Amino acid sequence: MTEIDIRLTRYGAPVASELTTAALADLSERYGGEGDSTPVEPVEFDPPEGAFLVAYVDNVPAGCVGFRTFAEDETTAELKRMYVAPRFRGLGIAKALLRAVEDAAREAGRKRMWLETGTAQPEAIGLYERSGYVRIEDFGHYKGYPEVRSFGRDL
Repeated sequence: MTEIDIRLTRYGAPVASELTTAALADLSERYGGEGDSTPVEPVEFDPPEGAFLVAYVDNVPAGCVGFRTFAEDETTAELKRMYVAPRFRGLGIAKALLRAVEDAAREAGRKRMWLETGTAQPEAIGLYERSGYVRIEDFGHYKGYPEVRSFGRDL
């Protein structure tokens, strides 16, 4: 079994920047363009309004995820930048990151988690559905795009 070490990290830290750049490149490859043009400010991921987590395997950064408080409802956390580097996929890292970010949001007083993903990410959709997420009305930056799929669950 792979030992996964998940650490709270500043969104603007070098390791976070490296992983989020890779995440955006992955999204760009899947969808075109810049990958995700959702406006994001690093301060949105500062506790307690948010959190940004990095997973390590053998002290090597393997993936990341964050949450920020949803602007229209302070009890809702929005999941952002879920990513696992290709060489670490299939080891349970995404599932561990999802549990950790849900715990961080819950500890910060959030009652639910929402997220946007898309049809070109079937593995992400599968993870969310297996983890108890259900389709919700589309929201946010990509609301109205035919490829977007929005999910949520109570924490």
